[in-house]
Amino acid sequence: MNCDKILSRAVRREPLARDEAYALYELAPLQELAAAAAEARRAAVDDPSAVTWQIDRNVNITNVCISGCRFCNFHCKPHQTDRAFVTAVDEYRRKIDETLALGGDQLLLQGGLHPELGIGFYEELFRTLKGLYPALRLHALGAPEVSHIARISGITTREALRRLVEAGLDSLPGAGAEILDPEVRRAISPAKPSVEEWCRVMHEAHEMNLPTSATMMYGHIETPRQRIDHLLLIRDLQAACPEGNYGFTAFIPWIFRSTGTELERRGVGTEFSPLEYLRIIAVSRLLLHNIRNIQASWLTVGKATAQAALHSGANDMGSIMIEENVVSSAGARNTFDARGICDAIREAGFTPRLRNQLYELRDL
Repeated sequence: MNCDKILSRAVRREPLARDEAYALYELAPLQELAAAAAEARRAAVDDPSAVTWQIDRNVNITNVCISGCRFCNFHCKPHQTDRAFVTAVDEYRRKIDETLALGGDQLLLQGGLHPELGIGFYEELFRTLKGLYPALRLHALGAPEVSHIARISGITTREALRRLVEAGLDSLPGAGAEILDPEVRRAISPAKPSVEEWCRVMHEAHEMNLPTSATMMYGHIETPRQRIDHLLLIRDLQAACPEGNYGFTAFIPWIFRSTGTELERRGVGTEFSPLEYLRIIAVSRLLLHNIRNIQASWLTVGKATAQAALHSGANDMGSIMIEENVVSSAGARNTFDARGICDAIREAGFTPRLRNQLYELRDL
């Protein structure tokens, strides 16, 4: 298969067939792939000289979770009362005040599949936080959590989304995607809602014009072609979004971190290759022709690789993450403050531009 012709079509933002996507990932030289992705990036964004970033804080609603994900060592079971917590309002207030003082405008709220926290709990939490901080944006939960909340509350996922939005939900993270393949999901997160449920919740959010993001956690048991299948599923979900609605505002791939996880105990460890990450970023830009923003995950890959990703199709550096617990507990040790992330963007040859979750520019 002629990779040059495929690259030319991808740069023109034409949707590629599955065999073409496989060929790009498996056969195209990285230098050519990155150059094509950089060209596609320039065509996709309003200001090619800029790289966007954000200030928010990842606060965990609870660490109690019954999904049993084998890549997560942050969660605990309901009976582990010595470890279990549900964050109290006073703690939210302290963390939000700190976030606002640093220029942040959003909480990324995630928890787990808690067996006793139904729709009423989240409605009350969101309304309370919005009542205390009306301008604060809530980027909260994820498709598996929405599916779980709906199930234990005896309502549909669409009804759960509607009620969460009415209570103050501003956008839905792409959390819980991992690799969107049923076989992989059964192996690494057997009790988590299915691939079909993840896709349904996201499509329902898109129909409601609730902004979402999409993610991929790679580098564990999946095959290279399962990574590509994941990207194509995300692309097709975006294509099904009603015209004019937000859909997926961004795509964020990151490397699996294994420290202390059940997968590590089973012999599956982190094997990070910066070149493989750049290939994934480049292919993401070229395959996801209908998603404008591709984010470099500096938290999991480090500063230098994230900077290289900006020349391989990425246009966003994500958040400084004032607080992050889940990925960090599995071995991600990279940190940035506002000055550091701006310096890193400038060192890479771009202009840093602060944004919100909708990729609207804002001042610090």
